[in-house]
Amino acid sequence: MKCIICKGTDIRIKPVEEEIKVEHDIVLIPMDVMVCQSCGERYYDTKAMRKLEDTREQLKRRDLAVENVGKVLRAKVA
Repeated sequence: MKCIICKGTDIRIKPVEEEIKVEHDIVLIPMDVMVCQSCGERYYDTKAMRKLEDTREQLKRRDLAVENVGKVLRAKVA
């Protein structure tokens, strides 16, 4: 397989964290996807896409256990 961005050929399965936005929150979804080692472009197969879609639906139904891993803060400046 050749990367469509940089034309590199070193593409491997790597653990990544995908982000799904839910209202004002961001939920990190750990998964393994193909990643170009030269430029970082990610490639998703049908199984990975289905996992993201299923997870999004579970989050909408509030049927998925999540944990706090940090905070996002907004400064109130004039």
